[in-house]
Amino acid sequence: MSEALVGLQAAPQFEPKIVAFFCNWCTYLAADLAGTSRIKYAPNTRVVRVMCSGRIDPQFVLEAFARGADGVLIGGCHPGDCHYQEGNYKCLRRFHLLQRMLGTLGLEEARFRLEWISAAEADRLKLAVNDMVAKVRALGPLRWSVPAENLAEEVAAS
Repeated sequence: MSEALVGLQAAPQFEPKIVAFFCNWCTYLAADLAGTSRIKYAPNTRVVRVMCSGRIDPQFVLEAFARGADGVLIGGCHPGDCHYQEGNYKCLRRFHLLQRMLGTLGLEEARFRLEWISAAEADRLKLAVNDMVAKVRALGPLRWSVPAENLAEEVAAS
C-alpha cells in the first residue's frame, strides 16, 4: 500500500434527514405493515403521523426545512380513497403551490415529494423512501436553515 494512503480515512458518507408526513389511514399503516413484515427501508426518515394529508399546513413543510431537514416526503391515500373524501386533493393543490415556491427559493425538486401509498403497499413505501433517500444523498446537505432565535420570532409573529 502506498505511504501516501496510510492513515487516510474515507470521508463519512452524507446521510440525509427526511421528514415524512404520513396519512394515518393509509401511508402510516403501510409503514406499520412494513415493520411487521420486516420489510427494510432506509432509516433516514422521521415519520410525523397526520390524520389526513389534506391537514398538512404548508408551514409544516417550511419549518421542517428550516429546522434542518434535507428532504420532505408526504404520503397520502390514493385519489378517490381518502377517508375524508377530498383531503388528498387538497394536499395535491398545496403540494403544487409549495413545489413552485420552494423552486423559486432555489430548492431542488427531488427534496420535496408526494406519494400516494395505501395501507397494503408496504413495498411501494420501501421503494419511495429508498429512492428519495438516494436522490437527496446525491444532492448533498441542504444547508438552508434559519437560526433558532429567528425561527421563534417568525412563528410568534404569524
